[in-house]
This record gives sequence, structure tokens and C-alpha cells, in this order.
Amino acid sequence: MNRKKIYNPNSTETAKARQIFGGNPTGIFELNDIKFQWAYNLWEMMLNNTWFPKEVDMTQDARDYGILTNEEKNAYDKALAQLIFMDSLQTNNVIDNVNPYVTSPEINLILVRQSFEEALHSQSYAVMVDSISHNSKDIYELWRKDMMLRHKNDAIANVYEELSKNPTEHNLVKSFFANQILEGIYFYSGFAYLYTLARSGKMLGSAQMIRFIQRDEVTHLLIYQNMINSLKKDRPDLFTRTLEEEVIEMFKKAVELETGWGHYITQGQILGLTNDILTQYIQHLADQRLAAVGMAKLYNVDNPIKWVEDFAKFNDQKTNFFEGTVTNYSKGSLEFDDDW
Repeated sequence: MNRKKIYNPNSTETAKARQIFGGNPTGIFELNDIKFQWAYNLWEMMLNNTWFPKEVDMTQDARDYGILTNEEKNAYDKALAQLIFMDSLQTNNVIDNVNPYVTSPEINLILVRQSFEEALHSQSYAVMVDSISHNSKDIYELWRKDMMLRHKNDAIANVYEELSKNPTEHNLVKSFFANQILEGIYFYSGFAYLYTLARSGKMLGSAQMIRFIQRDEVTHLLIYQNMINSLKKDRPDLFTRTLEEEVIEMFKKAVELETGWGHYITQGQILGLTNDILTQYIQHLADQRLAAVGMAKLYNVDNPIKWVEDFAKFNDQKTNFFEGTVTNYSKGSLEFDDDW
């Protein structure tokens, strides 16, 4: 499988003939005539959702961090270290590993925007770390010292490395599922923990930052779910029994890793976030992601912490969920179950 040409003046490909990959684009972004309308809709939503990390007030978090219990502090540091890795990985992965093979201009648009947002999230974590830590390097270096974190990071990166080393159509489609899993499962133990702290009145600035980050991640999740569903229509030959079996194993492994990570960072010491609750929550998320791409659920469990979604989502008035004041971070609105 070849990377797309950046400039291809001999192409006569029409908008109707565009493909997610394997197409023959000119390299010109002709956006007045597009094939994948969902991609352009997401592009506009992502623009409307623009926000800036330094506008989130972290003043109180610096004081709160000093009075967290040791268990709460350790979980905060480890959750943050893991989030730092995933957004760092995605910033490079999307641009260097996925976008070079995508041949639809409207999808190229949203992948470039996604990479920008992943970089913005990295800045967000820097703001969080600098606000609460006397030695920010400790959190950034945690992945070198904490073998549980290193194991999870290595496992997540492996599928991306597989595509990088062997860029086949099969591996590219697998990477779309890997991206869906990362955006829709691997962040969520950390998110749930930080929301749990905020629910008890601690680290409210951190939760507000995560709230904006999660809204971005929901749009990223929709990118890959829509690419997978569009490919099922245009290239059903790619969705073999072998691919299905590999994807199911990827989801099972993701649930195992994410629940193990959640148990590890909370150590059963966080009120309202037991091991059983975390396990069921991650299983519920996996079922949601599988159903979104037309696959059978594996776990058939309910969401045990529905308050997390209410805590995190934005409504049409953009009300600040801590202070009841209207924010100005976004003109757009996105629910977790939006169908694009």
C-alpha cells in the first residue's frame, strides 16, 4: 500500500469516486464537492469546539493537591502520566502513520485537526502538571519507572508499530479500530478518577480541563467509527472473518488493560470507584464502541456510574458545571451518543 501523492495533477478522480484510502486524489482540497459529508460536519464541529488550556483556572488545584491523601495523590499522578503518553502518541500517530494513506480530502482535514487537538491536550497536561507539582519531571518520567504504566503504553503502541512496519490495507483497517479503542476506552479510567475527585469537591480545575479534553476525544472517536462504517459500505471485502477475530481480541485486551490500570491507580482506596464498578464501566464502554461499528456486544452490562456522563457532557447553554456560569469555550454542542 502506497502513501498518497501530495501533488497529483494527472488525476481525474471525481468527488463521487473518492476513497478513504487507495484513491487517486489530485492533492487539491476541493471542499465544495465532497463525498463524506459526516467528515465535513465533524470538521465544523471541531472548529466550533476550539478552547485554550491556559483559560482554565488551576489556582485552587494547587492548594487541593497539597491536601489530597497519599492514595489520591498517587492516583492523580499516575492518571496524568498515562494521559500524557496517549495524547503524545496520537499527535504523531495521526499525522505520520494514518493520514499519509488517507486519500479523501475531507477526512484529511479532520485528521489534521485531530492532531492539532492532541497537541493542545499535551499543553493542557503541562498546565496541570506545572500547577500542582513541585517537580514536573517526576510525572513526565513516571513511564520509565512504573512498569505497569510502561506495559500499558507498550501494548497500546504495538498496533501502530505494526502499521508503520507493514503498511497493508489489513493493518490500516486494524489501526482504525486501534484508534477507536484508544479514543473510546483507554482514556476512561483516568477520566473517571478525576471526575470522582471533582465530585467530592477536589481538583475542580483539573476536571474542567479533562471535560474539554474528553469532548475533543468524543469527536475523535466519531472520526474512526465513521471511517470504519464508511469502509464497510465501500470495501466490504476488507472485513474478513480474520479481521473480525483480531478486532474482538483487541477489544478484550483493551478491557483487560484498562480495567487493570484503573484498579492499579485507585488501589481500591477511592470512595465510589471500586474495582467492580471500574470493571463494569470499561466493559460498558467497550460494548458501546463495538455496537457503534456494527459488531456484537461482548459484556452486556449497564453503565454503573451514569453520573460520569452527566458530569462531563456539555449542554446547549455551555453552563459551567461547577459554578453555574456560562462559559465561552465553544459554540458547538456534542452529546456522547451523537450519530454522525
